[in-house]
Amino acid sequence: MTKILFVCLGNICRSPMAEGVFRHISQKAGLEDQLEIDSAGTGSWHIGKPPDERAQAATARRGIDISGLRGRQVNRHDFLKYDLILAMDEENYRDLQRLAPPAQRHKIKMFLDYAPQTGVREVPDPYFGPAHGFDYVLDLIEAASHGLVQALKSN
Repeated sequence: MTKILFVCLGNICRSPMAEGVFRHISQKAGLEDQLEIDSAGTGSWHIGKPPDERAQAATARRGIDISGLRGRQVNRHDFLKYDLILAMDEENYRDLQRLAPPAQRHKIKMFLDYAPQTGVREVPDPYFGPAHGFDYVLDLIEAASHGLVQALKSN
């Protein structure tokens, strides 16, 4: 069982979208029994809240329901539990490196490292932008999710 945690700032936009999309893509690839998937935020503002309505709408247009997810904050236990902790951007990556016990820091990676063809290293935060920004974010998340599935299959 490989345990994967997606992390953004507030856990109401990027990381729950990544959790939902990756769960969907990994199920289609037949990996659902081999994975445990979750998401969290480095900040505490949205603990217990559902994903942003625009994030829910964007994923729903692609046939993915994330409405049942609830925001939570990364905790120290996550660094022990998860095999792979995927940061959406450099700020989250640095925060995770700072929070992680030194022996667990190797688990933290940038999510878009699994989609080098995009030419982008960070999944931008769509929260303060227009609704169509969520579709662009989903395009990046889908590309990285497919890359991650391929990496897992080849291991």
